[in-house]
Formats: sequence, structure tokens, C-alpha cells
Amino acid sequence: MTAGELGPLTALGAVLSPLDGGPRTDAVVARISAAIGLGVMADGEQLPSEIDLATQLGVSTMTLREALAVLREQGLVETKRGRGGGSFVRASAEALTSRSLARLQEYSVQELRDLGDEHFAIAGAAAVLAARRAVAADVDRLRALAGKLNDSTDAVQSRRADSRFQIEVTVCSQSSRLTRAEVGIQAELSEMRWLPQLSIDP
Repeated sequence: MTAGELGPLTALGAVLSPLDGGPRTDAVVARISAAIGLGVMADGEQLPSEIDLATQLGVSTMTLREALAVLREQGLVETKRGRGGGSFVRASAEALTSRSLARLQEYSVQELRDLGDEHFAIAGAAAVLAARRAVAADVDRLRALAGKLNDSTDAVQSRRADSRFQIEVTVCSQSSRLTRAEVGIQAELSEMRWLPQLSIDP
């Protein structure tokens, strides 16, 4: 898949990097949900084959299939059989909002504040490094992404444009660790910050 490819370090590569330890099925669901929610994987886009995606995430095909079943139940993925088949992103605004509200209810006020503090530290460091290391093509890409945010017409588009911009700033920092950290923060925070019913600023 070529979506999100922006050089050696990419947003999609960071989201779908090999998993660490822990519950594997839940971790796969969280990673693919993050890719969809952040707009790194677009609505209607076909996921890689089960073998390729399992290999990319470092899990078994059985674990991946279990995760895809959960994502289908959540309305984020649709699987088609036969010629031209495969798994496709189906990220409706209703499904994303429902998932975001459910996640918000899992956090305490203290946890939300800590999450905001962590993002402040990561994003600030990434911005400093990006200012030092970015080349002209990086700046052009960031300007284009900022334009997409300005032109967004609904909460889902705005959230995805905002998250993608912030992730791409860390890509421009040329730090794989910061990029992975920013992806993790965006996966947690952006869904809640852009809920239509709420305005959250930890």
C-alpha cells in the first residue's frame, strides 16, 4: 500500500509498526482504528492482504482475523468476498463518534490532563526538531495539510486534517520515536477533542 508514504519515515508506517507485548487482538484493533480515525487510512481504502498486514503488525493471521471481526462489528471495516474482495475502511461519522464517546467515558479528569501534558511535551520537541531539519518539500506538505484543515467542512474532516498535520510535523522531525509517540497520543486524544458535542482542551 502506498497511502501515507512520505519517505523513509511515514505516518502510516508509524501507525502500523510491529506491536509490543500485551493482548494482541485488542492491540491490532487499536492500531487499525487509529489509522482509520486519524485519516491515515481513508474511507473506502482497501487494507493490505491479511498475510501482509499480519506480517507488518507482527501478529498471526488468526489474531488479525479476530481483530477484523471486531472492527466489522464496530462499523469501521467491511469485508467483501470473491473477485475484487478484501477488507475496506468504512469510517462513518456515526461509528467514529460512538467510539469516541465510549473512549471518553473511560478517562478521569486527571488522566485527560496527563494526556494533554504528554502531548505538549512530545509535540513541542517535534516542532523544534522539525524547524531545524525540515526541507522545502516538507514545508510544502505541511502547508497543504494546513490548507485541508482550513477547508474542512465537518468535525470528522477537521479532526483527521488536524491529526495528520501534527503527525506530519513529527515526521519532519526525522525522529521515529517521536513519530510513534505522536501517533499514539493522537489515537487517544484527537477522537475526543473533536467530538461534536464537546470541546476538550486538557
